Amino acid sequence: MWNDLAQTHGPSAIQPRGEQTTATSRRTLLGAALAAGMGGLVGAPAARAQGADKTLRIVVPFGTGGGSDNLARILQPRLAEGLKQPVIVDNRPGAGGAIGAAYVAKSAPDGQTLLLADASVLTISPALFPRLPYSASDLAPVINLAQFPLVLVGPTRLSANSLPDLIALDRARPGALSIASSGNGATPHLAAELLKISTGLQLNHIPYKGSGPAINDTVGGQVDLVFTGYATVASLIKAGKLKALAVTSPRRIPELPQVPTVAEAGFAGFEAWISQGVFAAAGTPADTVRRLNQAIATVLRQPEVHELLRQQGLEPLDNSPQDYATWLAQQSQLWGRVIRQAGVKPDA
Repeated sequence: MWNDLAQTHGPSAIQPRGEQTTATSRRTLLGAALAAGMGGLVGAPAARAQGADKTLRIVVPFGTGGGSDNLARILQPRLAEGLKQPVIVDNRPGAGGAIGAAYVAKSAPDGQTLLLADASVLTISPALFPRLPYSASDLAPVINLAQFPLVLVGPTRLSANSLPDLIALDRARPGALSIASSGNGATPHLAAELLKISTGLQLNHIPYKGSGPAINDTVGGQVDLVFTGYATVASLIKAGKLKALAVTSPRRIPELPQVPTVAEAGFAGFEAWISQGVFAAAGTPADTVRRLNQAIATVLRQPEVHELLRQQGLEPLDNSPQDYATWLAQQSQLWGRVIRQAGVKPDA
């Protein structure tokens, strides 16, 4: 598992499923889409073994225009320049990321085929979907690229202005409050379940098919709360249509310096992140993984890349493969425990 991967890539600590656009596609597409997608694997390793393809392929297991795709396209030209080889972005959506992840897991372990995805593909999906066509041990962490915490927001009519206010309101009216999410098993849903476990809040979870409808109904007052990224709701907060009650990072974020963290409200250690990372096939030589890590880290240090990521609400990171493996193991344990304790099930 991830701890084993941490050992295979040598000694060295890190900072740090995301806001999915649809939750139901995971279960409904898992069978049919896998059958279609896996067919593309036949013959691929043989072709690469013959040296026919020297192009570095960044597989994004989601469609174009999403967070993973945007990040891959920021990296693509700069990584090609740094590595002195062609780099392409290959979108392979389906089954909530399982198609693309399986493609990379079954590719030749030569560092020429990489997965760029929300870390939840490895930290949440295996606990939620026991019959995935890949496991954590099939992929080698390369680098944790960027991350953002979640912000707990509610409509301006909500009488609570902080997490302590919310807890007091819940105690006065047990079970009256609701919290939306972008779908069952998405990171915002699991963050809500973790908040319930940590604080004793009795929140009624209402899953939506994507973050947009969940946020819209929170603005409209049909639900009381939602966890989301700040960049997604910044304009609504500034316009006074939503208010922020807490953030899930260990420190307050610069964009909301007046909003306390969940930990500050008395729940030490509470953290929830959405992060994007890069993975290679297991068995990729350690020196190849280190070379890719260093090349990507060099790109992430470029001021223009920093600014592009900041504009998308992302915090660029700089970490080693073993650091990332350790963090992934911790996240897998955390979300696996939350899924089991809260009885989270994927959509039918």
